[in-house]
Amino acid sequence: MTTQTRRKGLSAPKHEQASVLGTLTPEEFLRDYWQKKPLLIRQAIPGFGDALPRDALLELARREDVESRFVAHDSTEWQVTRGPFSKAQQKRWKGKWTVLIQGVNLVFPFGDQLLKRFNFIPHARLDDLMVSYATDGGGVGPHIDNYDVFLLQGTGRRRWRIGKQTDQRLIEGAPLKILRDFQPEHDWILEPGDMLYLPSDWAHDGTAEGECMTWSIGFRTAPAQELAAQFLDFLQDHLADNSTITGRYADPDLQRQEHPGEISEAMVRKVSELLRLIQWDEALVRDFLGASLSEPKAHVFFDAPEPTLSLAAFGKRVKKDGLHLDARSRMLFAQGAFYLNGETVVAPPESHAALISLADLRELRASTLAQEAANTPLFECLYDWYECGFLHPGT
Repeated sequence: MTTQTRRKGLSAPKHEQASVLGTLTPEEFLRDYWQKKPLLIRQAIPGFGDALPRDALLELARREDVESRFVAHDSTEWQVTRGPFSKAQQKRWKGKWTVLIQGVNLVFPFGDQLLKRFNFIPHARLDDLMVSYATDGGGVGPHIDNYDVFLLQGTGRRRWRIGKQTDQRLIEGAPLKILRDFQPEHDWILEPGDMLYLPSDWAHDGTAEGECMTWSIGFRTAPAQELAAQFLDFLQDHLADNSTITGRYADPDLQRQEHPGEISEAMVRKVSELLRLIQWDEALVRDFLGASLSEPKAHVFFDAPEPTLSLAAFGKRVKKDGLHLDARSRMLFAQGAFYLNGETVVAPPESHAALISLADLRELRASTLAQEAANTPLFECLYDWYECGFLHPGT
């Protein structure tokens, strides 16, 4: 286990943000720690802590468009309730409790900017930014996540106990997946600005030491069964338009069976031959990943801008001020194909460089757009996304 320290502030220029990895380079971190072992980084972001006040977080928990959970516990019982929560409900929260807000990066600009500090991990792996507030002794119990996670301490102090748990039996009847017999190997207290990286298979238990707030940057590690189920759903839609899968089940050589209720081996064989016609290649898998990984969360909706600029006015504005993706938009690319919010984007080759930059940086500077004519395919594409609310003028 290693502790890294680096003294850098929050004021680094955009796209040149100070490292959150201490003295490690991203390449060293990926080689030695990513999905291999935990890493404690003291003062990953010095001065970090009060970017989101407690009252502002509780206000997010009252919103219909934000996922939130309330977790409380005593010596014998756990309680979990899903939001939104009214002010009256929040005033009744007593004892040891935690409120967790998912997708803070979608509704809080600072959260979206914070995620750019972690762009040494591909955007395709990003899940979201969760922020939790806990009273003294609050937490969600020892557990194992299906995420690689960076746990960045905001206000207050939190004690983290972690371990490479082999016994993964859970407490029966608990509303959370809490380990029955947690055996920690390391025990640390994190102060504001400290950060702990945990691979997805490490058990952990965080307990507030006084009131505290923790920022969790999570990266998805989808179980194989989940990926397979999602791909089969995608494949079903693809087969509807695939002309190579034709014909229907037929058995002109049918013989009378001794048992009418039996599925014959001949039928099994014929259906097996039909199913062998279903094929996929890496291009189809690429489109599946592009569509599924860029799909926004189920509760996310986009609004058209009001008022809406004309194409000419939009072109003039972004040439002056640049543009940026909406925080809720997810954009990826692979092998010349682009994916935005679950849809495949067909773009001419001359647009690719700008769209790659947009996917990487989530913005296009005015200097990149200054030489483009407003009626080019790139501008028409960007304007269409603007009308849908996927991106906005300004950077």
